[in-house]
Amino acid sequence: MNRSAYSQNDDISFLLNDVRSCRFCAEMLPVEPRPVVQFHPEARILIAGQAPGRKVHETGLPFNDASGERLRSWLGISREVFYDERRIAIVPMGFCYPGTGNSGDLPPRPECAPLWREALLSQLKQLRLSLVIGQYAQAYHFQNNTNTLTENVTNWRETWPYMVPLPHPSPRNNRWLKNNPWFEETLLPELRHQVARVLSD
Repeated sequence: MNRSAYSQNDDISFLLNDVRSCRFCAEMLPVEPRPVVQFHPEARILIAGQAPGRKVHETGLPFNDASGERLRSWLGISREVFYDERRIAIVPMGFCYPGTGNSGDLPPRPECAPLWREALLSQLKQLRLSLVIGQYAQAYHFQNNTNTLTENVTNWRETWPYMVPLPHPSPRNNRWLKNNPWFEETLLPELRHQVARVLSD
């Protein structure tokens, strides 16, 4: 099916089947494609991340790694809640593991977002909160914004309470967290409160 042909009247299972069987970038990936996405049209929270790491690729479960443990801590929620697709949609910029470079995982494949994001995100009719993680997701969701990641996160109140820019929870960002203690002291308590409110309403 043509990606632009999906509408709110389509059975979401057809769309998800197409996403999960996508092989568009197969020749450009270091491993066999395994698109990883968690989605249900009733989800109230969207987590827009980067791309699966190797462990996520191997298990097929998004954020099933150290980054996920830290992210769940930031949000103040359990694994059970985190992996409840009716509550939380996890739609990264790239659905497949892109491989590793000299300084960590490579960027998400650029072909993925134009193929699938509009069709998926348009189905989220109950969306109350979007968490935009990392520079690539922020470039997509904050279009025409030339700020750095740190500037976006520092200015988080500008899009509060519906959209929150976050750094990536990877252990590679420990230095950023150390250099920006206000993030854990000021932003995270507000974020946990908002997440709890959105999920309980």
